[in-house]
This record gives sequence, C-alpha cells and structure tokens, in this order.
Amino acid sequence: MSVRRPEECANMTEVRAEIDRIDAALVDLIAERFGYVERAWQLKLAAKQEANVPWRNQQVIDRVRARAEQRGLPPDLCEALWRQMIGWFIQYEEEKLRSQLEAKAKES
Repeated sequence: MSVRRPEECANMTEVRAEIDRIDAALVDLIAERFGYVERAWQLKLAAKQEANVPWRNQQVIDRVRARAEQRGLPPDLCEALWRQMIGWFIQYEEEKLRSQLEAKAKES
C-alpha cells in the first residue's frame, strides 16, 4: 500500500484509508511499548520497586511535549494522550505487582 501525504489525498476515502493505516501502526507501537511495560513490572518486582516512578513519568511527558513541538503538534494534546496511557500502564503494573506479592505471601 502506498502512503499518501495529506495534501495528496483527493477524497475522503483516501483520507480515511491513511488514517486507518496510521491507526494500525499506532496500535502496533503501543503493543511494542506494552511489551516493555510487561518486562518493567517483572524487574520492579525483583528489585522491590514501586510501579509509579513520578520523576520518570515527568521525564517521559517532557520528552513527548518537546517532540510534539518539533513536529508542529499541540503539546497539550500529546501530553493528555501520554498521561492517559502512562496512568493505565501504572495501574496495570500495580495490579501485576500486587497479585505477585499476594501469591508469594500465600506460599510463605
């Protein structure tokens, strides 16, 4: 499938096809990111660390905002999206850590 730049789209069918292509790529990238989150909670469990690392969360947000500005995107939009994603991933890690700790406590 050839990629069309926005100005090359002649009609809404072409615009929608490009949006669908990008959405699929975004899901693939989020799936890749999820793999690292999955590994993160495992490493945090072994190191007895918390799921939420506020300084790291802010570092990610700062980088996302800077990247958005470089690309001509509204930084507030990207920050809102990332804060939602980070919040979900933290909750996921907390649930994983809690279930593992509870399972270890039952074994003791």
